[in-house]
Order: sequence, then structure tokens, then C-alpha cells
Amino acid sequence: MAKDIFRKTKRFPKGHLALAGSLATITALGLSLLPSSEVEATRSQIELLTPDKQPAFNVPDESQHTTIAAQPNTSKPAPTQALTRSNDNIEINNADSNISVVQATPDSLPIAVAEPPKLNWIEYKIQSGDNLTKLFKRAGLGPRDVYEVSQADVDTQHFSKLRPGQTVALVVEGGKLERLKIIQSRLSSTEFTRTSEAFEQHQINIEPEIQRTYATGTIDSSLFLGAQKAGLSDRITMELAQIFAWDIDFALDIRKGDEFRVLYEEKYLDGEKIGEGNILAAEFTNNGDTFAAVRYEDPKGDANYFTPSGRSMRKAFLRSPVDFRRISSNFNPERWHPVLGKKRPHQGTDYAAAIGTPIKASGDGKVIWRGTKGGYGKTIILQHGGNITTLYAHMNAYQKNVTSGSRVKQGQIIGYVGKTGRVTGPHLHYEFRVAGVHKNPVTVKLPAAEPIAKAELERFKAQTGNLIAELQRQAIDQVASLQ
Repeated sequence: MAKDIFRKTKRFPKGHLALAGSLATITALGLSLLPSSEVEATRSQIELLTPDKQPAFNVPDESQHTTIAAQPNTSKPAPTQALTRSNDNIEINNADSNISVVQATPDSLPIAVAEPPKLNWIEYKIQSGDNLTKLFKRAGLGPRDVYEVSQADVDTQHFSKLRPGQTVALVVEGGKLERLKIIQSRLSSTEFTRTSEAFEQHQINIEPEIQRTYATGTIDSSLFLGAQKAGLSDRITMELAQIFAWDIDFALDIRKGDEFRVLYEEKYLDGEKIGEGNILAAEFTNNGDTFAAVRYEDPKGDANYFTPSGRSMRKAFLRSPVDFRRISSNFNPERWHPVLGKKRPHQGTDYAAAIGTPIKASGDGKVIWRGTKGGYGKTIILQHGGNITTLYAHMNAYQKNVTSGSRVKQGQIIGYVGKTGRVTGPHLHYEFRVAGVHKNPVTVKLPAAEPIAKAELERFKAQTGNLIAELQRQAIDQVASLQ
């Protein structure tokens, strides 16, 4: 029997026998590698290459892509493979074995960015008598450096505006100036940077963090003392007075018990307060009357203060054209003249002030007189519109560039307090005439400036409506916290 079997086997060709042996070996190996039923029931994703694991130094050519296919289970039919490509990778999905192979492409690889070298800034304080040449000499630089950096400042002239105490920072490498920075403030600086051809100038401005702050106070004697108790700076106090200056005379009208509330901006840099911004909304109660104002910036970028209904806080005229110590003589048609010793109507108001105190135009107008005018001494008369004129007398000097025919703006300085003409001491004599008739400057009803245009009223309300509400809410919260 054995011999018969041998004879039959011998009949097979040697190639067939070799093939049979190979198949047996592969089958045995395949069976040994088959996963268990527990593993087969779990869907898995094999990520062969991901962007975060790709070495930064091994960047393949984008034109070449390697396709990696999972080997099929030899006990099953060959799996069906689907190849998809997105902008970031190539994905090969094996539908039968539930295996996804992700191949990253060069677009998805991280790019190593080297940090710029840290600049070694050396600061110098400008000393009295310093110029660019002296500063550069202290820094070990020569005339060539002075010339090169000066060429970038020909139009702006920053170096001619340097003041003692100001800081200038330099970066010098290998004895050569590379950068220069003029520090105007913590928020503003001008930097000069060397390029291949010349120095280039750049203005650097840092925007601070803006926080809203609320303050309130009651006046016992003066606005400034009341504001100090409330924690307001002199700048915010002055701005508050200017907002209500057309309605309240802070030298004459202030009463004990008057109150103010103000919502304003404070500026912070790295958590430190570095200054103040604008008053956003304010209320002032004077002798029982409450005035309210909100800040509004129009589409052109011009900002002014208005009542919540849109009427301008400004009037066409200032109530007082000078910062005075006291009113030395009121408007009085029956006044006894101190120099002439006889009855002479006093058709204006005298504001006592030190010689040299600036005198401001009470409204927009045109200079129709500039010169000496009898007992008035040095005098300026302004024409406002068609029927109003104002007169400013006893000046010590005129402001330069204010001549007959000049156009002036409200608040513009036109001259300085003096005692020229028939006077007993330095003061400003101020007259207000309507159609040639003298009016009392202190009590005359001043025409208001233009209100918000109807076409802009909705924009105004949208921008300012919440300001007064916030101001009043702060006041209520403060009262509640004190109870």
C-alpha cells in the first residue's frame, strides 16, 4: 500500500510539491496571526503619522507621497480599499478590516519658527544742553551715526524737540547703531530702525485698557475742595467745570450743599493706572436745579457735550471771558465813577485779575477794533453774527496774530489783563451789546449752540442712552451700599 502511495506521489511534478509546501507554511503562519474574536469586534484606527509626531527636520518633497496599505487577512478575501485625499492628509480606508491609515502631507507639517534675538536696549536720559551729537558721543557713536539717523528725521524734527528728562534708548551692535527709540510716554514712542539703505522711522502707540469710574461729591465751600474729597484729579475737575460753565458760574453761583456725579474713563497699563480719559456723563445740582450732560462723538469724529435730549451744553457765548478773582464792579447804569468822581453808567462788568491773565473770546466772531480807545485803554471789539458785539478793555497786551479783521473762535486767547486807560487797578472791563444796546453780561440770556441734527438724533440716542442710565444706577447702588 505504501509503495502504491509513493508511486502515486512520485507522479506529481517537483514544482507542484514545492508550491504545496509553501501554501502549508503560509496557512500555518496566517492562522497564528489571526486576532481573537474579541479584538475583531472592536473598531480601531491606526495613525501611522500625525503632524505633531512628524520630525521638524524630515520634510518630504510635496511631489512624492508614500501609500501604506494594511496587509489583508490571508484567511479572507482581499479587502476593498478606498483612497481619499484632503488638503491635510491622505486617508486609506479598509472597509473589511475597519482599519484607517492616515498619511500626513507636507502642508500639515509644523514649521519651526525661531524666536527673534532679544534686543539689548540701553537708555539715556536727556540732560540740559544735550543734542544728538552729545548724546551719541556718550554712547560711543560718531558723526556718521548722527548724520544717518538725522536724515530720517528731516521732516518730523523729533531730535530738535528733545527735552531734559526725556528718555532715548539705543541698540548698538559691533559699535554700529542699529536702532534708536525716543520715548515720549509709556504709550507713545518713535523708533528709528536701520535698513540696508537708510534708517526708517516708525511711530509706536500702545492702546491702554479703559475702565469706567464713578465719583460723587457734595460741595461745602468750593468745587475744587469737593472734587478732591471725591478723589477727582485737577484735570477731571477742570473738565467738569468747563462742561457746565455755560449754565453755572463756578465763582458766583456755587452754594453749600450743591452736588455732582460724574462717570469718566481711567487708563490702565499692565494693571497700573497711568491716566484718565474723557468724562462720559455728568450731573450737577446747583441751588436745587440739576443739569445733565453726555459726551457724543459725531460721524466726523468731533466730540461735544449735550443734554440727554440732544441740546448742546455749549452756548454761543462764554459767561465769563477770563478766569477772575472777583467781580470788582457790576453792570450798573447808575454807578458813581471812582476816577471821575461823578455819576457815570457802568455798562459792563469788571473782572479783577492779575496782570497777564489770558482773556478769551466769548464767542466766534471777527475783530472789528484793535487798538487804544480813550479811557478803555487797549481794547478789542468782536462782531458776532449780525447784531451782537463784545468789548474787552484795559488790556496789558494783545495776543499775537489777532489783528483787525481776524476771525477768532470761542475760547481763543485774544489778549491779556492789564490796567491801561482810566483804571484804579488791573482788571478786564467786558461789555455785551445786542443791536447796540448794552446788556448785563452776567444775567443776559445767552443763545445756545446748534442741537443734534434730526437726521443724527437716533445715532445720538443709541450712543448716549446708556450713559445717563449707568450714572443714575451707580448713584442708586452707592446709596444702597451706605444703608
